[in-house]
Amino acid sequence: MKTWLKKYIDPWIKLYSIIPLIAIFSWNAIVYFGAAQITEGWHHYDLTTELDQAIPLIPEFVYIYFGCYLFWGINYIMAAHLGKEHFYRFVAAEMPTRLVCGLIFIFFPTTNIRPEIAGNSLSVLLMNRLYEMDQPTNLFPSIHCLVSWFCFITIRGEKKIPKWYRIFSCIFALLVCASTQFTKQHYLVDIAGGILLAEGSYYLANKKNYYLKFMAVFEKCNCKISNLLLKS
Repeated sequence: MKTWLKKYIDPWIKLYSIIPLIAIFSWNAIVYFGAAQITEGWHHYDLTTELDQAIPLIPEFVYIYFGCYLFWGINYIMAAHLGKEHFYRFVAAEMPTRLVCGLIFIFFPTTNIRPEIAGNSLSVLLMNRLYEMDQPTNLFPSIHCLVSWFCFITIRGEKKIPKWYRIFSCIFALLVCASTQFTKQHYLVDIAGGILLAEGSYYLANKKNYYLKFMAVFEKCNCKISNLLLKS
C-alpha cells in the first residue's frame, strides 16, 4: 500500500502534506461554522460605507467566487512541492490565522445587507444559491481574500514555479478579492483585513522557527500512519 501511494499519489500530492492539508481545511470549517453558531442571535455590526454602497452588484463574478476553491486546492498542494521546510512554514503561517479570525468573528461579529437580485440567468441563480448557503456573517476579515492571498504569497518569488503561473496567481487572487465586492459578500475593509493578516502571519512564520513545532506534530502523525500502512 505504501509503495503504491509513493508511486501514484506522491508525484501529485506529497504524502507528508496530506494530513496537514486535511487539518487546515478542517480547522477552517470548525472556526467558520463554529463562530457562526456561537454568535447566532447576537448583535452584528454593519461596517458598510458609502464607498461600499457605490460598488455595483455584478452577478457574473460569482463564477470567480466559487471557482477559487479549485485555485486554493491547487496552490496549497503546490506549496508542498516546494519542500518540507517551505511547506511547514506555510502551514505555520496559515493555521494561526484561523484562530485570529475566529476570535474576531466571535468578539466583533459583522454582517451586511444584501441586495435583491432579479433575473433568471445562470449567474443570478448561482448568486441566489450562494446567498442561501452562506449567511451574511463572519465578514471581517474575509477568509476568501485571506486564503486566496496565501495561494499567491506561498509561491511568490519561487523560481521552481513558472513565472506565468505566479503572475496568474496574483491576478486571480486579486480577482477573488474583487468578487467578494461585486457579489456583495463583503466590505472593502474585509479585503484589507484578509490580505494584511496573511502577509503578517507569513512574515512571522518565515522569520521565526515555530514552524518546527507544527512539523514535529504532523510528522509524528505521518509516521504513525506510515507504520500502519506497513502492517497492512
